[in-house]
Amino acid sequence: MNDSAMRGGRKRAGASRAIVVLGCLILVALVGVIVVLVMLLNRKTETTEPQNNSPRAVIVHEDTVGEQVERIIRQPPVEPGYYQASMTLDWVFPDGSSPSENAVVRNEENNTNDVYFDIMLRDSREVIYESPVIPLGSYIDNITLDKDLDAGTYRCIIVYHLLDENQKTISTLNMGLTITVEN
Repeated sequence: MNDSAMRGGRKRAGASRAIVVLGCLILVALVGVIVVLVMLLNRKTETTEPQNNSPRAVIVHEDTVGEQVERIIRQPPVEPGYYQASMTLDWVFPDGSSPSENAVVRNEENNTNDVYFDIMLRDSREVIYESPVIPLGSYIDNITLDKDLDAGTYRCIIVYHLLDENQKTISTLNMGLTITVEN
């Protein structure tokens, strides 16, 4: 065999090895892509399943009733940091310095935080009432405004402050409120 024939054979053998190595690299890359896609599909399936805090009813079958009851028992009624407002929305005062007979704000037992609230006039943002802290399961009624208002109807904002165990505000909730002063 001459030199040029040997060089040609080596080139073909080197090219064959390069093709095999390249094929292996492509195969490994395809397997990696498939694994990543499978992981993403599994994650998408996990996050798109109905959440247990959905306001919709849950269908319970005989074989899953125990599981559903356990889930309901373990789940707090209101998630930490959230607040279920329970109050009257139209407060009527006989005059600007008397207590209202229908103004009630409850901190329901199924909430997770103590709260207090401030009421301000919507237009001017002037605070007209500052409540004491309302512990879980408590309520406040017979509310008398801190500011004597003239007769009329006032559009207001009530700002709830959810408190942590150190009585520090962790979040707020704003709601609309109408106050009517009759005389």
